[in-house]
Amino acid sequence: MNENTLRELFIDELRDLYDAENRLVKALPKLAKAANLEDLRSGFETHLEQTKEHVERLKQIIESLDEKPTGKKCPGMIGIIQEGEELIGEEFEGSVMDAALISAAQRAEHYEIAAYGCVHAWAKELGEDEAAELLEKTLTEEKETDAKLTEIAEQVNPSANSEAEEGSEEEAEEGQETEERATPARRGKARSAKA
Repeated sequence: MNENTLRELFIDELRDLYDAENRLVKALPKLAKAANLEDLRSGFETHLEQTKEHVERLKQIIESLDEKPTGKKCPGMIGIIQEGEELIGEEFEGSVMDAALISAAQRAEHYEIAAYGCVHAWAKELGEDEAAELLEKTLTEEKETDAKLTEIAEQVNPSANSEAEEGSEEEAEEGQETEERATPARRGKARSAKA
């Protein structure tokens, strides 16, 4: 098999996306569980169902090309998911955690948008019209998800910022109280030492 053709590149990237989407099916429930804002949680749950459809579309496309969808790991998505899991493990709370989750999710979306944009263009070039149509549908859904995440971020970020400012003020007050307790109060005038 000659691996120096656009068709082989197309198939290789479809397999890469198939692996990426399957990994996201496993990762999205973790994001939903960690979310505090109901809109964000339900957004992750909705996108999980979409992602399952993306897996099925990719399988359909790959099999229509007389290929098997397996056999490829997607190191890009592995890294993005790993970063997201690290964020979940941090001690962020409330809106700050939601802002972190949105950041992780948008990294995955941008990766997918780039990949689907390429395979969609290649499908058109290769005359794979049915594949191009399915890939365009998925690409549109990925862009819509990214836009929804941006909308939610516009609600979450100001709240996360105010939580951070409140936390800093509380820490400063606690630090001042601790300092006042640790420093003995001065009593009267200091005596000078006479020789």
